[in-house]
Amino acid sequence: MNQQRIYLDHAATTPVHPDVVAAMLPLWTEYYGNPSSAHAQGRAAANALDQARATVAQLLNASPDEIVFTGSGSESDNLALRGIMWAARSAGRGDHLITTAIEHKAVLDTARQLRDLFGFALTVLPVDAWGRIDLQELEDAIRPNTVLISVMAANNEIGTLQPVNAIGQIARRHGVLFHSDAVQAIAQQSWDMQQQPIDLLSIAPHKFYGPKGIGILYVRDGIKLIPALTGGAQENGRRPGTSNVAFAVGAAKALQIAQHDLPQLGPHYQALRDRLIGRLSDAFDGVCRLTGHPTERLLNHASFALRGVNANDLLMHLDVGGISAGSGSACATGDPRPSDVLLALGLDEEWAKGGLRFTVGRDNTMTDVDQAIGTLHKTVRNLNRLALYN
Repeated sequence: MNQQRIYLDHAATTPVHPDVVAAMLPLWTEYYGNPSSAHAQGRAAANALDQARATVAQLLNASPDEIVFTGSGSESDNLALRGIMWAARSAGRGDHLITTAIEHKAVLDTARQLRDLFGFALTVLPVDAWGRIDLQELEDAIRPNTVLISVMAANNEIGTLQPVNAIGQIARRHGVLFHSDAVQAIAQQSWDMQQQPIDLLSIAPHKFYGPKGIGILYVRDGIKLIPALTGGAQENGRRPGTSNVAFAVGAAKALQIAQHDLPQLGPHYQALRDRLIGRLSDAFDGVCRLTGHPTERLLNHASFALRGVNANDLLMHLDVGGISAGSGSACATGDPRPSDVLLALGLDEEWAKGGLRFTVGRDNTMTDVDQAIGTLHKTVRNLNRLALYN
């Protein structure tokens, strides 16, 4: 770690912004009370928690009662799917869930568990070669017993944006709830929950310079969730456990900074992203292909498949060369199997084993991009040379 490194894995996590750290510090040293306690220290912590909730709500144009603090973005996904499906079954309102083949494992594995262990009906929609669903296929999949549609706003591995507003409008027409995992997309656009047809929205602050260990779930007013965790009345009974006040304050501050800085950061991200896409496509013509939609994608996200290259070997050699990159979901790092997402795009195993993701951040420069491309070029050449001797 003493060498000069270039960090291009911001889709996995980001450093905590100094202003976020400063906002959290007093909650560990000065306002450290349990917000459920009635004494002065507890009331001070409760006030900080309330203010954090109000800040998040204001940034989303939502009500504070619609904001649930969880332990992570994955927990927010879990709570949304299990909470909605269990509540629907309890009320006799249906048992069918629709999602897609390229969702984060927090959604897909939860959906499959609901099917396999709890007897819910599940439809997993395919995607096209760019990673987008077909809206007509979605509408055709809706049944009288459909309760929930869960489609991520942007894919973490390939960066593709889904047409969430159109999906939400379809859900509304059929009286179906719509959940979107916005973990990757939340800080790259503005959100207005009063206008957008989204009923539940999952957020992970560590993706936008906030702390790890906390998540946010927006739940539209009037929607009932049955929590997977029990034993406390925190978060209006939707997520028990002593509230992590410091991280809630940090999450709110991080979202505030992200939304404030978006007009300046958006063009910065896109310029770096487009340079990565252009330079890599030129340098590796025939053995490298862009994955995900060419334009409808995250501003900071450039992802590729390299034919005949193993992603784990590629990332290890890049790391030795001082470049921190990713191959897809950070939850699956080290998995030798081909990427399920790339297979869902229609790529064969020769391509799907070679996924590579560069995601830029606020401190990256064009020099970083050019150095990363040069290092990648040397790395691929060395890996090909090694393959000849094996």
